[in-house]
Amino acid sequence: MCRSIKPLRNMDHTVTEEEIREAALQYVRKVSGYRKPSRANEAAFDLAVEEIALATQRLLSELPAAIKILQE
Repeated sequence: MCRSIKPLRNMDHTVTEEEIREAALQYVRKVSGYRKPSRANEAAFDLAVEEIALATQRLLSELPAAIKILQE
């Protein structure tokens, strides 16, 4: 696990889009092995960051409802 990626759930403040994007960027960097991709790979790299950020945002928005259902 990349130590730079911090848990975003149950933070003491509302998670910002920037925090979600930074976590997605760290994940893509770790998985791809690139800190900064070449121009040839830049579009795929950026798309992956955006898709992971969207998936993360969706996950975080759906988790509280799932947890509430499990507690009832």
